[in-house]
Amino acid sequence: MHRGLLVAGVLSASLLLLVPASAAAGGPGGSPGDGGAPGAPGAGDPYYPASGNGGYDVSHYDLRLKYRPATDLLEGTATIIATALQDLSRFNLDFGLTVSEVRVNGREAAFTRSGDHELEITPVTPLRKNRTVSVVVRYAGKPSELKIGGWTAWHRTPDGGVAAQEPASAVWWFPSNDHPLDKATFDISVAVPDGTQAISNGVLRSRSSRLGWTRWNWRSDRPQATYLATLAVGRFDITTDTTANGLPVLNAYSKDLGDHAGAARASVERTAEVVEWLEGVFGPYPFNALGGYVPNVPSGYALETQTRPFYSPRQFAAGANVSVVVHEMAHQWYGDSVSVKGWKDIWINEGFARYSQWLWSEKEGEGTAQELADHVYALRPADDPFWTVKPGDPGPDKQFDLAVYDRGALALQVLRNKIGDEDFFAVLRGWPAEYADGNASVGDFVEYAEKISGEQLAALFDTWLYEPSKPALSPGAAAGAAPAPRGARSWARPAEPRSYRKIAATDTVHDHGHGHTQGRDNGRHQDGSQDRSQGR
Repeated sequence: MHRGLLVAGVLSASLLLLVPASAAAGGPGGSPGDGGAPGAPGAGDPYYPASGNGGYDVSHYDLRLKYRPATDLLEGTATIIATALQDLSRFNLDFGLTVSEVRVNGREAAFTRSGDHELEITPVTPLRKNRTVSVVVRYAGKPSELKIGGWTAWHRTPDGGVAAQEPASAVWWFPSNDHPLDKATFDISVAVPDGTQAISNGVLRSRSSRLGWTRWNWRSDRPQATYLATLAVGRFDITTDTTANGLPVLNAYSKDLGDHAGAARASVERTAEVVEWLEGVFGPYPFNALGGYVPNVPSGYALETQTRPFYSPRQFAAGANVSVVVHEMAHQWYGDSVSVKGWKDIWINEGFARYSQWLWSEKEGEGTAQELADHVYALRPADDPFWTVKPGDPGPDKQFDLAVYDRGALALQVLRNKIGDEDFFAVLRGWPAEYADGNASVGDFVEYAEKISGEQLAALFDTWLYEPSKPALSPGAAAGAAPAPRGARSWARPAEPRSYRKIAATDTVHDHGHGHTQGRDNGRHQDGSQDRSQGR
């Protein structure tokens, strides 16, 4: 749901200007020879210029890993299947651990490093446009010791380790084209000591033990952004079931959750029920499995890792909270199946996931979405900094600001009032089908809503997503409610809906809990705490 803000391994725009050395610094190989040009060292995202790479498109990752919990040593062989989008003399992968060998189409290739996380690969012969290419990378290292921008996205736990962060975590455990624009299917095979479990995305295809090691084999068969790939190694209690539609459900809980264990189970075990309800709102569930996991980590956030969201135990410190499960599972449609085109489009993820919590409240009889919208609108005066954040383009330092969630949800309630329930819910169901397994922008959503409703909506979205000020009319005004006089202080504040505090308790879901660099500090600290400068 709300992610760990910081981007792992985000480099400044100046990194794009670096000219990498053509000679290999880490392995044998030939010069690029004639033909082709280097692929870009970034995907072109203005928020994170060094994230992702250009020149190729990945279709599949096959990760064969071995992890030692006692020492945090991860050894891996990654096989990447991709298609060259241009004639390539050289290309980059995003990765931070130590690489021992790279092969391209079976032949040993030259490689070197630049910046914090760029692995530059020079094949023996240039790669030709539209040809399929296989890349094999052998590597090893301790993810918790890899610092990029002064921090690590890898959680060390008492009995293992966990990879779950946003907007980046892949750099710490596998080489990739690390941007949501390049989604791929995944096979993740992990060997861990007997008695230890390895949890990942998708369906558990098999499990076998040999010579003191157990290998867990997972498959995600639908396109998945790299930051949505997850790995958790430790000692877990695992529950399994199937949905009414026959999909496998797998939930996992660290054995040492202490006082949070009961509340965590009481929440996450309702995942299948939540998904069944969400299918009525957003349409058929888009993936081949579902579930969630709660490792013993000190962080406070949750994350919609595809098919199997990550939950910090602190999400359940005050008791069971199904609202956070609603938020993360709503992301399976909005954020996972339909991913952002660029990180500025984060409202496509977070505004809808927060609004799904409001709809759950409405369904549970604990406050309608309109009542929640009126309360949130009235909660902060016009001079509160909350209203200066633009959910449609918040900037990298405010990408996971509370306004992206709450003001983002307000925009959806205003849309609902404007076009009516019939068209509004047709939009909510049609959008994930229209862009399934792909990427979309805020502008794409506005155009789609206009097409379905037949209304001109640009002004509405400009007011609620882009103006750095509090809209003059409350969300209820479009439904016929009289607006409060400007500057009036005697008007009655709307009553707080019963569900509001449960929903607000999930705000730490955007506490990804790491320090930032390059001006990315969003009030989060190394200990996972967050400044409450907005009166929360």
